[in-house]
Amino acid sequence: MSKHEIDEYLATLGEPKRATLCELRDTIVAIVPDAEQCISYGVPAFRLRGKTIAGFAAFRSHLSYLPHSGSVLPRLLEETQGYTQTKSSLHFPVDEALPKKLVKKLLDARMADAFGPPG
Repeated sequence: MSKHEIDEYLATLGEPKRATLCELRDTIVAIVPDAEQCISYGVPAFRLRGKTIAGFAAFRSHLSYLPHSGSVLPRLLEETQGYTQTKSSLHFPVDEALPKKLVKKLLDARMADAFGPPG
């Protein structure tokens, strides 16, 4: 499990999917630089202190952000308005990265879920 495996996953994608997911990856790394990059359930993911806190995947007509917790997206309904979603994934266009502020809120909610509130 390594950054290299995510590189390999991204290399299989055509544009603009690859560039959009690379931007998302860079955003996650900037927000949680201590997170380990890995593959979880067959898709790129980020693990912190042994818990998977985020992931992403490419599909034919959309990309998905995966919070790895069923409680994150329901808590951020207002912030994720305008995106389609399931209980476990937030869908976004193949050519439009998620806003950095939204990614931070998603990560903050997941880390609070996994580790408790900060402080």
